[in-house]
Amino acid sequence: MIRCPSCARPQEPRLVCDQCGSPLPVPVDLDCFSALGFPRKLTIDTSALEAAYHELGRKIHPDRFASGASNVRALSLSGTALLTRSYRTLRDPISRGLYWLELNGEKLAEDNKSVPRELAETVFEVQEQLADLRGAGGDAALELQSEIEKRRVELSSTMDDLLARLARNFSRWDASLNQTSGSNGSNNGSDQRALVAELKTILSKIAYLRTLLRDIDRGLETMKAA
Repeated sequence: MIRCPSCARPQEPRLVCDQCGSPLPVPVDLDCFSALGFPRKLTIDTSALEAAYHELGRKIHPDRFASGASNVRALSLSGTALLTRSYRTLRDPISRGLYWLELNGEKLAEDNKSVPRELAETVFEVQEQLADLRGAGGDAALELQSEIEKRRVELSSTMDDLLARLARNFSRWDASLNQTSGSNGSNNGSDQRALVAELKTILSKIAYLRTLLRDIDRGLETMKAA
């Protein structure tokens, strides 16, 4: 429990006092979900998320407390910063997945030191094509550009598939969290470890694919500007 500095009412950790509307002290362990008033689940209605962000933003905006006590103004600033960070983290499914790993004591970087095996050949081929494109001219350059553009369409489709897999992983996580910890508690723990491993794999592939698509776009832009 925390106590409102303005009305002294004790309440659950949140950004704004539900009694007087004053900004509250932000606990160090207040997560992004709680900051926006959402349950800690991965599947999120982004329209509801945006609405909650704007509503809380109006309530806690520093302009509302410009003439208030210094400690209240400071809480408004820190609360607004956390609100903005939380919204940016949760609105994008990829950053949401990465944040979820952190909440579960995991980091993608630990398993992200090498290109995923399924993408290694594609990464090598595309980077080779981009290198050739930089030194090509005339019809050869146009032919390479066409090949790379086709490859980009294929990779965009692969990205869509990975994002669909990510959404399915999120759904299974939420289902796992809904299970009660009774006789199936140990099985549920095992299921969640498998979900963590799968989440890491999906996010690792997405990270490399994002980089590859960015490199392709830069290479094509340079070609068209030449």
